[in-house]
Amino acid sequence: MRLLSMLLGLLLATWCGGAAAQAQDIPPELWDRPRAASDIAAQDTIRRAVLATLAQPEARLVIHHANAQEPLLQAEELRSWLAALAVDPKRIVLRSDLAAGSPLRIEVIP
Repeated sequence: MRLLSMLLGLLLATWCGGAAAQAQDIPPELWDRPRAASDIAAQDTIRRAVLATLAQPEARLVIHHANAQEPLLQAEELRSWLAALAVDPKRIVLRSDLAAGSPLRIEVIP
């Protein structure tokens, strides 16, 4: 029920204010503690990317990560959270194109 309320709030924000997304860094401190859906949805960069993706039916959401195990695991976890926030997993692409030590980046491709 709580997740549904957050999702409805996200959709309402899309209709009222729109959402433009570009490639944005995901704060590295997000991975320093256990996460819940509310923590993910509260991140401004993630919230804006979700809104932009949901507003554009043909858009793809790209999660850029470094080519190492930990960044890949973070990207896979983020993909799972985005799917829980109503983004179709088929629209989410993982791309290992960042330098080692770079934070994850999220981007909406129209």
